[in-house]
Amino acid sequence: MRIARTVAELREVLHGDPDVGLVPTMGALHEGHLSLIRRARDAHRVVVVSIFVNPTQFGDTADLDAYPRDEARDLELTRAAGVDVVFAPTAREMYPDGFATTVRVSGPLTASLEGAGRGSAHFDGVATVVAKLLIATAPRAAYFGQKDAQQLLVVRRMVADLRLPVDIVACPTSRDADGLARSSRNVRLSRADRGRARAVPRTLEATTAAVAQGAHDVDDLRARALEVLLAAELEPEYLAFVEPDTLEPVREVVAPTLCALAVAVGDVRLIDNTVLDPGPGFAAPARIEE
Repeated sequence: MRIARTVAELREVLHGDPDVGLVPTMGALHEGHLSLIRRARDAHRVVVVSIFVNPTQFGDTADLDAYPRDEARDLELTRAAGVDVVFAPTAREMYPDGFATTVRVSGPLTASLEGAGRGSAHFDGVATVVAKLLIATAPRAAYFGQKDAQQLLVVRRMVADLRLPVDIVACPTSRDADGLARSSRNVRLSRADRGRARAVPRTLEATTAAVAQGAHDVDDLRARALEVLLAAELEPEYLAFVEPDTLEPVREVVAPTLCALAVAVGDVRLIDNTVLDPGPGFAAPARIEE
């Protein structure tokens, strides 16, 4: 396994190979990342994993400082997973002196949900760093988890708008045995908070079950979901029912609908989502009038 610290080193190692799969990460690797690596390993001659805690997507300096980092362990995991190249640049390499370029995806894809809570600069940081990683690596495909559903939509929009020659592959959310979506931030949960955090996947499971049993009204579904969260003394930052491709709110779940939520458990902010499917025979969802 090769380790590249600069874009020049990365390009020299790859030497223009046309069959590269990229797995972008911020390190603190876990089974969710490894599942993406395995997916890429099965599909490509060369697998690149980037490890870079991107400062421009953190609005809160404390959150950036607290983000877990363990490069030595990450390198052990990537080596064992059969990764060919790890790209682990410094912040100065990614954002050199005088850096003055921002890639911005405008509109509802970045203004709602995470964008509303974390500010537009969050997705500016995401779009900019992903664009830089794609340009540096020139992969045939890049792999992202569905847990960050809004980020996935933003990346796909950016790639389509810039006509970047890369496939963006969405992979299912990886979960622990208790249903909690795997996240590098989970290691910061205390034992008690970990127990409370299980209410997040339970909320999604209860909502999915309600839709399967014939419930479609969003106000009713939201009330049921809140009961599960409040029983664990959790109050969501948002609990949204939206069209999966545009993030436009819906009134009824009469077509596949993204149910997304964010909640703070102790000092750890968790996000999760699921796609609710009422089954065949329904019309397109009614959207809230402006």
